[in-house]
Amino acid sequence: MTKLKLTFLFLSLLTFNSCGFYSFTGANIGSATTFAVPFFQNTAAVVEPGIDQRFTFALQDLIQNQTSLNLTTNINQADLVYTGEIIDYYFAPQTATSDNVAAQTRLTIVVLCSFTNKTIEDGSADFEKRFSFFVDIPGNAQPVGSALDSALEEIFERITQDIFQASLANW
Repeated sequence: MTKLKLTFLFLSLLTFNSCGFYSFTGANIGSATTFAVPFFQNTAAVVEPGIDQRFTFALQDLIQNQTSLNLTTNINQADLVYTGEIIDYYFAPQTATSDNVAAQTRLTIVVLCSFTNKTIEDGSADFEKRFSFFVDIPGNAQPVGSALDSALEEIFERITQDIFQASLANW
């Protein structure tokens, strides 16, 4: 009977111990405690007012919600630093109706992001990459107001997740 209890105890400890290496988000922050995301300026040819601020806040919120890192405004004191800019923002017709009117319009946003992990001295985790995503908007909907807001929300959610995965996920 005691052999059975010992085996059960050993298996329980092994199971609980193995769960400690993974997080639900897959994030590996190492020894980092702080991060900074300075303003991502919109340098695209077409400037949509406010999207730069919305994107910056979306990235900050995602990292805060999915890690235990603390946001700081001082990039010199941050362990992880995300800098960048919105380099492209454009609409393009995708399909046409028989009346030569766009049946769908595609909104594409491209973000250039540089990531620096100051806790890893050799710079092996650092990168500078382009991240992009698009959403198709029905041709009968004008890309303004709520149609634009929902498209931006979907694009920002995807791009911020891609940045998060590239910088902190160990897949």
